[in-house]
Amino acid sequence: MSRLTVRLPETLHHQLSNMAKSQGVSLNQYIVYALTRQVTLAYIVQPVTESEIAQQKPAFNALLQNLGQTSFNEIKSALDERETVSPEKGLNHSLINKFQDKG
Repeated sequence: MSRLTVRLPETLHHQLSNMAKSQGVSLNQYIVYALTRQVTLAYIVQPVTESEIAQQKPAFNALLQNLGQTSFNEIKSALDERETVSPEKGLNHSLINKFQDKG
């Protein structure tokens, strides 16, 4: 995890502190949540051009044709190779649900 020092206007710091307190989380957790939400909302999906669609269509159709033809052992093997990632310190299901309910 990275560390970042940021200078905030007193009024913004006060507002963020109050919001964190009202959510029952630390100021750090609230700021990480707010920044993550803003970055997610700022993500813009770019439209795909007709020529790109035409280029991708054969590969997409081939993928559709091959769906369902994978053996159980191949699926299990792929799932077993997944990376396991632990949640960040202090992040638990209760806290995630609390943020999602306020979203």
